[in-house]
Amino acid sequence: MRDPLRGVSGGGSTPYPPIEPYDSGMLDVGDGHSLYWEECGCPDGKPVVVLHGGPGGGCSAGMRRFFDPAKYRIILFDQRGCGRSTPHASAPAADLSTNTTWNLVSDVEKLRTSLGIQRWQVFGGSWGSAFALAYAETHPDRVTELVLRGIFMLRRWELDWFYNGPAGLVRPEWWSVFVKPLGGEARSHLHVGSPGNDNISRYHELLFNPDPAIHTPAGIAWTTWENATVKLVTDQEIVAEAQDAAYAVAFARIENHYFTHAGFFRPDQLLEDIGRIRHIPAVIVHGQYDMCCPVRNAYDLSAAWPEADLHVVLSGHAATEPEIASQLVAATDRFATVGP
Repeated sequence: MRDPLRGVSGGGSTPYPPIEPYDSGMLDVGDGHSLYWEECGCPDGKPVVVLHGGPGGGCSAGMRRFFDPAKYRIILFDQRGCGRSTPHASAPAADLSTNTTWNLVSDVEKLRTSLGIQRWQVFGGSWGSAFALAYAETHPDRVTELVLRGIFMLRRWELDWFYNGPAGLVRPEWWSVFVKPLGGEARSHLHVGSPGNDNISRYHELLFNPDPAIHTPAGIAWTTWENATVKLVTDQEIVAEAQDAAYAVAFARIENHYFTHAGFFRPDQLLEDIGRIRHIPAVIVHGQYDMCCPVRNAYDLSAAWPEADLHVVLSGHAATEPEIASQLVAATDRFATVGP
């Protein structure tokens, strides 16, 4: 039987020093969307693509640091509607109709071919883990390894946990911020009975209201709730980032759009299709006290994919938690010398 705590920190792996891109640009992926992309590390190194969280979170400089820059060709990009990609989902008339999981999967393939890459490692956390699974299950022949963190599969119980009350019982001080825009209409129980009668659907009306006086405070409250709970101990600097209205509104709108549509997955799709990728080497890292994505997700994925290497660490959700960062770096170091 697998020891679920064998990945607890102690291996000594720490993120690499900060680096800057050696190339970047904008990629036209159709539907009026252009994606920002960048490359760091070694131009002749092992290719790895980083799939950021959210959806809608955008990539950051810190994401470059999970890879040995002398061995990896590190590719980051901002997904549709967020970060430096255009058009931005914070725009008053933002249209998210062509922003779906399957549009993003197609975008990754366009990025891969535009960069002349045959196969690459796929690295993703939180929403990025769901995106990575969806991409790999669609294009398994293009993936050398998977490194996944903070497993999220957009099943109904996962969304109810974080947005319909149970997580709020653990972090009531921040739950009060989340429910404030909803007034007395906030639901506070797990089984809401109908996906159209819950806090996600109520927020949808606020976030997509064209009036900034309505959608801006809703976006800030939604994003504050997540930013305040991503770490085991709340990081006030991360919370402060949610006060950036353009970032918060885009982040909240894109997340809400995806969650309203259950990630554009059929029920349990990512688990049911796992047979397509069980041959791909993989590492799964998850925090035992992950508030955003309960650790049950990692166990469910591991049960369906026993070949994957599971590490459950005494941590929260964020990739920057020391125990999680240690395991992620150890995983990419392990795969750095494995051939394509």
